[in-house]
Amino acid sequence: MSPVVIAVCAALLIAAAVITLFRVERGPSMLDRIVALDVLVSALIGSLALVSLWFGRTDLVLVLTVLALVGFVGSVTLARFAAAEPEAESRIITPAEAAERDARARLEDGEL
Repeated sequence: MSPVVIAVCAALLIAAAVITLFRVERGPSMLDRIVALDVLVSALIGSLALVSLWFGRTDLVLVLTVLALVGFVGSVTLARFAAAEPEAESRIITPAEAAERDARARLEDGEL
């Protein structure tokens, strides 16, 4: 691949990482910071792929895969904790409580 193309890609990845670091620091909400961290992991994956391409290192593919999985699991975990959920909906209900809810719903609908 052309060194010019690799240099342009590297410059774009560095710019994306710098802008993303600004968003991580200044982000007005927790969700903005989570998305920025996900973009930062993506920029890191792209940078590592670029290094792998430049030096012809195919052994870095495993590292890229692991980094992608860690980024995905981290994003999903953080999004789960950032989601606003009422206390009553986040708890697991027992079968008796489920039957009681169903019976109450049937009574409201007029079914017997």
